[in-house]
Amino acid sequence: MERRRLLVLAATLLLHGCASRPAGEAPAGETRYRLGGLIHPDDFRGGLAQWAVELEAGGRVEARDGLLEIDVPRGATVWFRPELRGPVLIEYEVRAVSEGGPNDRVSDLNSFWMATDPSSSGRRSPGDVLSRRRSGRFSDYEPLRMYYVGLGGNTNTTSRFRRYEGAAGRPLLPQHDLRSPGALLQPNQTYRVRLVASGGLIQYWRDGEKLFEMNDPEPYTRGWFAIRTTQNRMRVRRLRIYRLLPAS
Repeated sequence: MERRRLLVLAATLLLHGCASRPAGEAPAGETRYRLGGLIHPDDFRGGLAQWAVELEAGGRVEARDGLLEIDVPRGATVWFRPELRGPVLIEYEVRAVSEGGPNDRVSDLNSFWMATDPSSSGRRSPGDVLSRRRSGRFSDYEPLRMYYVGLGGNTNTTSRFRRYEGAAGRPLLPQHDLRSPGALLQPNQTYRVRLVASGGLIQYWRDGEKLFEMNDPEPYTRGWFAIRTTQNRMRVRRLRIYRLLPAS
């Protein structure tokens, strides 16, 4: 009887311990923050209600059966409609499809995060990037303030991190320009991407490897998130956005 009572007590403690944990965990080895509550999930079963699509030359963007599929001949930017306020971690799974389709180029798994438009007062919030529609051409986004990673850009020859400052041009530091094969894309491989904006700490993780980190003295602490590609077919699933908490 005593043994049974102890087993029940242990199971109860384990259950409560699991229930108190967030749905995910911070990247392995990262000690400066931890995951708090899940604030935005999307499993892509309810259509594009949470997304705004900007296409340069048509194409197909669909959310169904657990997948966001982007199949486009030119540029495409797919904005998540809710504004985000840091500190946050954005997580999603993505693959560049190579199945013989006309746009199956395996290139440009790109992300914008904490993006604002300095020219917009916005109907909902200052800097609202959704207050006007853009053409889908990349040059339309250069005047934004935001963090950007182009993974497997330039026909899968570069992976680059940029901090856009609200003016035309493409600022780039040498340490944020990766060209080794390990920093590029493999066809039909699903990657887990994690974007971090935690005060001045800005990070980009892929499959548990930190590809980019910046300590930004003037960080962007609020804004919008988008998935971007050009002349490519990609499938996205399991979007999760978490509040971040201090590690202590």
